Amino acid sequence: MRTWLSMAGPKALRRFLLAIVLSGGLPVSDSWIASELAGAKGAYAQDDDDGGDDDGDDGGGGRSSASGRGSDRSVGPRRPGSGNFLRGLQRRFLPRQQQRRATVRRPAAPQPPPPSRAADEIIAVGLTIEQAATLTASGFTVVERESLPFAGSDIVKLRIPSGTNIDAARDQVRTAAPEATADFNHYFRPGQDTVACTGTRCPARGLVAWPSGESIPVCAGTPTIGLIDTAINADHAAFTGNRVEVLRLSNEELPESGRQHGTAVAALLVGDLSSTTPGLLPAAKLIAVDAFHRGARQDDRADAYDLIRALDLLAGRKVDVVNMSLAGPANAALEKLVRRVGAETVLVAAVGNKGPKAEPVFPAAYPEVFAVTAVDRRKQAYRRAGQGEHIDLAAPGVDVWTAASISGARPKTGTSFAAPFVTAAAALAKSSGKNSVSEIHDALAKSAEDLGDPGKDPVFGWGLLNARTLCPAPETPRP
Repeated sequence: MRTWLSMAGPKALRRFLLAIVLSGGLPVSDSWIASELAGAKGAYAQDDDDGGDDDGDDGGGGRSSASGRGSDRSVGPRRPGSGNFLRGLQRRFLPRQQQRRATVRRPAAPQPPPPSRAADEIIAVGLTIEQAATLTASGFTVVERESLPFAGSDIVKLRIPSGTNIDAARDQVRTAAPEATADFNHYFRPGQDTVACTGTRCPARGLVAWPSGESIPVCAGTPTIGLIDTAINADHAAFTGNRVEVLRLSNEELPESGRQHGTAVAALLVGDLSSTTPGLLPAAKLIAVDAFHRGARQDDRADAYDLIRALDLLAGRKVDVVNMSLAGPANAALEKLVRRVGAETVLVAAVGNKGPKAEPVFPAAYPEVFAVTAVDRRKQAYRRAGQGEHIDLAAPGVDVWTAASISGARPKTGTSFAAPFVTAAAALAKSSGKNSVSEIHDALAKSAEDLGDPGKDPVFGWGLLNARTLCPAPETPRP
């Protein structure tokens, strides 16, 4: 026995002594037994965390390779049978209550949701210098003022007086400037989930009969697409040879937002044909406005102030269509600009991933915006997509193959990745001669494949996008 103990090492000796204690051979307290069992089991536990991924994309989800399989990381050796041995001792000698204390891990406390607005800021469009001076005299501070050339006015960001209720501060601004549009500085966030792809390069394009091959640049021409999203990795191989212009609006002192979401959406729209993630409209010009920054909770957020500036900028550049794969609460100042821009420019937005019972999110819920939901390859509604009477069209949004943030590609899931299909389709419709927003809306609605209840319904809108008729094959000249 002495020889065995000298050769077995401290871990084996500890297990041997623990077995004697549990059998009643040594008088020790029950709490010591429970702690020793928990420690012994923890020494051989295996980390089943599959967070992260191949290029640093967290995407709010788990690790995925190109094939969609997760990868476990072990934090220490696991000895065969050690777990069964300890569990058997626990069941035999410990009371049931102490067994639970020794083995059950308490779940982490739920984290509060990220904030929906800046805690001490009000934004106002159309606030004159004199009105701003009056508010300043009463304790407000002008943080920023920027011109909105397309809207023909200025947008002002105000910090409310210390100790003032933010609702009362908004009312005070509205009273001081009744002709201006004032509201909270709401936050808007990109909407994506990460779901492992069960097949390589899932067939999203075929689901909507998207034209393929060399016919894409021919029928689409060279439209200009506006994108409001997070930061983009413009050096990704998906953008080789493409005309991608990236503009950052957020304050340079704020941390840059992550590149996962913006890179994925941009590649879906204009990815190079020769890359592993060819875009829907590879010949298009993309003006991408990064209106986001990384918040204190490590979430990417665009405040209403920068979102309004981004939309005004793109309207002034006369883009054909604007893609907004983002969502947030209703905002009076944003609504006013959306109403004006949407009369002349096609606006497309994702309906959000908060679930079918959630309240509508904006800008998708504004009447001037094409609201896009997501379906999977079986044409079933994405389980986390929002629903409502405002929904216009459905498009592939589950396991959509697109660019990862640093290099390569991965599947993405969320209504964010359904919106680009409708954005590209709107550009096709405009290239085919549909000049007004209403004409483009009618063309996409009439060609959609009806899903769910007959006609327009709150789950699929008019139905699944069908691009077959939007890009007719060129006529063969008669001999």
